[in-house]
Amino acid sequence: MDFSDGFVSNEHKELLQSASQSADPFAVSPLQVSISPKSSKSPKSPKSPKSPKSPRSPKVHHAKHGTSNGSPLKHQEKNLHSPRDGRPKKGGSGGKGTWGGLLDTEGSYFLDPNDPNYKSDEDYEHPTARKLRGDFEEYKKKATIIVEEYFATDDVVSTANELRELGIPGYSYYFVKKLISMAIDRHDKEKEMAAVLLSALYADVIDPPQVYKGFSKLVESADDLIVDIPDTVDVLALFIARAVVDDILPPAFLTKQMASLSKESKGVEVLRRAEKGYLAAPLHAEIIERRWGGSKNKTVEDVKARINNLLIEYVVSGDMKEACRCIKDLKVPFFHHEIVKQALVMAMERWQAEGRLLDLLKAAAEEGLINTSQISKGFGRMIDTVDDLSLDIPNAKGILRSLISKAASEGWLCASSLKTLPLEPQRQSLEDNDARIFKTKAQSIIQEYFLSGDISEVSSCLESENNTSSVELNAIFVKRLIIIAMDRKNREKEMASVLLSSLCFPADDVVNGFIMLIESADDTALDIPVVVEDLAMFLARAVVDEVLAPQHLEEIGCNCLGPNSIGSKALQMAKSVLKARLSGERILRCWGGGGSSRPGWAVEDVKDKIGKLLEEFESGGDVREACRCIKDLGMPFFHHEVVKKALVTLTEKRNDRLWGLLGECFSSGLITMNQMMKGFGRVAESLDDLALDVPDAEKQFLHYVEQAKIAGWLDSSFCFSKSGHATENGSCL
Repeated sequence: MDFSDGFVSNEHKELLQSASQSADPFAVSPLQVSISPKSSKSPKSPKSPKSPKSPRSPKVHHAKHGTSNGSPLKHQEKNLHSPRDGRPKKGGSGGKGTWGGLLDTEGSYFLDPNDPNYKSDEDYEHPTARKLRGDFEEYKKKATIIVEEYFATDDVVSTANELRELGIPGYSYYFVKKLISMAIDRHDKEKEMAAVLLSALYADVIDPPQVYKGFSKLVESADDLIVDIPDTVDVLALFIARAVVDDILPPAFLTKQMASLSKESKGVEVLRRAEKGYLAAPLHAEIIERRWGGSKNKTVEDVKARINNLLIEYVVSGDMKEACRCIKDLKVPFFHHEIVKQALVMAMERWQAEGRLLDLLKAAAEEGLINTSQISKGFGRMIDTVDDLSLDIPNAKGILRSLISKAASEGWLCASSLKTLPLEPQRQSLEDNDARIFKTKAQSIIQEYFLSGDISEVSSCLESENNTSSVELNAIFVKRLIIIAMDRKNREKEMASVLLSSLCFPADDVVNGFIMLIESADDTALDIPVVVEDLAMFLARAVVDEVLAPQHLEEIGCNCLGPNSIGSKALQMAKSVLKARLSGERILRCWGGGGSSRPGWAVEDVKDKIGKLLEEFESGGDVREACRCIKDLGMPFFHHEVVKKALVTLTEKRNDRLWGLLGECFSSGLITMNQMMKGFGRVAESLDDLALDVPDAEKQFLHYVEQAKIAGWLDSSFCFSKSGHATENGSCL
């Protein structure tokens, strides 16, 4: 290459020579450089009006458009419609009116990490972000090691401790993802171990949102996993179903994730398989739990029975080493709170064995066999159920207080972590022996009712058993009825709601029964995982059936153990369900409707039946028969339709028999004041239409409103304005 004797240094000459020698002669044309004597600076390409607006390639301009005057480079032909923009590349080359990279070929260049001037993207990263990324990388390495060790040792306690020591709980979702993704590619043994570990770590070591996020990441990465693991869809679906059965993932996870994924994603297939292939199957819980060989002889009831047997054997033999070995062989460290609870109950029932049982718990705590969290949880469960225990164990609260004091003084229980034990029993008017006897008889009455469906037989049995009409006995019956129903199928749940509305217990008795349910909900959840949903629906159904008033929910809420308790969650869910549009009809049919296998009435069918029974009564029917028909509809929340149709017929035909029927329904409690107010309000709203057929409809309606107030059917705050709207407490209905 020739150089004119211009202002070009030797260093520049060498650089240009090496560039021309190393460049691919077939990729670019030879560089021709003309040196202008007018400037000693690096030559720049003058702007050309014919040059394209966004040149990015080192071939700066198109040959067919001509070369700009004074340009130091000859230009190659380039497509004018290139999608590349003209912004400068990193390093300053490739922009409009610039030289481009010296050695750029086809828009690519090579960065040498060994170059002293080389800087990676990390060099421009913020120090805090770089540190967080480094921490996450370190966490990923350690999490992988922990999972490998767990699969080798099957030691849940050790794994939990190692995960705690890692810290950074915000990264726990990665542990969930790594654990399952590694288990998917292994045998059934490791899959079962992974499922058991997640149940053990849930809430105690890994926060629920992190578990949720971990499964979300797994579903999102299903397309990548299936490349290496062909059966990813089936296995991951089973893991998700197992998590729902183990109550560490909410069922709503499936629908929420389905909405966030594209239809072509393998994650959608995983979620569908989990929902329709596993969770929708009959007896799905047992099938899912035993799919990988787990839970054989390890159902909750079996484990409870084994715990009871080992405690009895220990009390008889006194062999502490054997008892500890049996506890370890159970391999359910996440369920050790049941050992604590059963040991305390046994100590309260057999005062001679109290010292020996406390020694076992102390030794297990000191050896780390039962961790402090499980011990506190076991004592907490005792505090929650001590009122029920008082029915069978006199002075249960005093004995439990003594046990807590002894455990705390010996240093193996942190008493400050426990809930406060009430000093006085909440219910003192009832003798313990009477309550215990009634509880047993109530259970038999309820079980017989679920077989026969005979409500009148239940009423007569309760009247004979509860001669004193004790408030507490009624509350106990309400509690037992709902607890037994929650552990059965929808048929029994519907029957329980129908019975509750048919017995006509005083509202305070029903409120006390639900308060007892709320207080013991945390303990009930250990045996009935879906207690939140079921208890919420029983509360909502009681309000819809007008067994409870809406304000009673606030009274019940005052007895919740805390905002995060199971009872509090059930109450909040009940309120949410009741706020929904058309909630009454939906709640009525939540378990099939009607107290049996038949479906609930459709709204139009109910309206038709109400019209027919009113016509039959108007033509000479019996008042009692009409009331029975209204009650048999089983829709007390819809009785305002009876009031409306009766008032409309009264206005049109002036038949006073219907007014007498409304009076009988109100006096018997069949139609409440709330339903009367709604019925009169609906007539007020339709007066304009009614006046087309009955000119004096408004005058008649005002007369009926005044008569209803005198009779006590309507509250004094109810009034009717000339605008055609009923108002209550100053606001339009």
